[in-house]
Amino acid sequence: MKIIHVNLAKGYRGGERQTELLIRALSSYDNAEQWLVCRRDSPLRSRLARVPELGFIDADHQLAGHGVAGRLRADIVHAHDAKAVHWAGLHRLWHGVPYLLTRRVDAPVKDRISNRFFYRGAVKRVAISSLIQHQLEAREWGEVALIPSALSGLKADPEQAKALRADFPGKYLIGHVGALVDRHKGQRVLLEAARHLEQIKPDVQVLFFGQGEDSEALEAEAAGRSNVTFMGFKDNIGDYLPGLDLFAFPSRNEGLGSVLLDVMDAGVPIVASRVGGIPDIVRDEKTGLLVPPGDAEALTDAIARLHDDAELAKTLAAGASAQLAHYTPEAMADAYWILYKSLIQC
Repeated sequence: MKIIHVNLAKGYRGGERQTELLIRALSSYDNAEQWLVCRRDSPLRSRLARVPELGFIDADHQLAGHGVAGRLRADIVHAHDAKAVHWAGLHRLWHGVPYLLTRRVDAPVKDRISNRFFYRGAVKRVAISSLIQHQLEAREWGEVALIPSALSGLKADPEQAKALRADFPGKYLIGHVGALVDRHKGQRVLLEAARHLEQIKPDVQVLFFGQGEDSEALEAEAAGRSNVTFMGFKDNIGDYLPGLDLFAFPSRNEGLGSVLLDVMDAGVPIVASRVGGIPDIVRDEKTGLLVPPGDAEALTDAIARLHDDAELAKTLAAGASAQLAHYTPEAMADAYWILYKSLIQC
């Protein structure tokens, strides 16, 4: 089976990580030949350079790469981001190759003529969470499948986790991982919670891992706050997760929040916002605690609760770990492979 994946994003975020995980997992299938249409400066090129049976096609915009791709006579095109949907739709018009798309954003697709055309033109629409699935179904642009994102299987160096704890002796470490963009990830909610916790739980230390457009502003707002540390971006974030006591994820919107799967894989209990696709994987009181988005007081209370109840924290982490077999890259690849075959046979 010849599969053309399309991801035209400029950087490397959650959607690109899932594209990478899927391509790597599918590379173990004996009869899978894969190609990736991406920008010439895409980080996916270096990250996937050694994957067997994978070729690259240059496309810095939606109109590029169609000639080369057309000569491949692919069986299916898989669009992994918004621009890729347009690329795939145009490719079907010019070369007749069927395409499916994966929707990862928890905001409803705008009801534009172009969106109606390209979404209806797909042989299948895939959502990564039940919320996104319901949003797409409400548009009535065609059938929608649900295939969640996968955990990354991050490698962890136990010595790095020990070193992290040694840097903050006697502290209860609360971590947050994500681009420092408050309108999306809600870091200001956690900063406000840290202000409350400084008084009632003086051993709490909040660690922000990541960079983003709000980095300078958030660091300025936290200036003088002894219980907040900005750790910067870490390539090897898997080394740090096991050193945390708790993970806080106060997102204001989230397609699924696949980083939460990596946190669960590290055995760390979670407090997260009840927003977007997060409730699909964080089930309140079973695999974590959920709080209303934007509610710093509720976030503070949930953190304090797990701080004081180690047994509950352990139970939630165990419950989260027990569900991870459904969220491996292999499980995701199997689901897509079955879907690819069903669509080609139609």
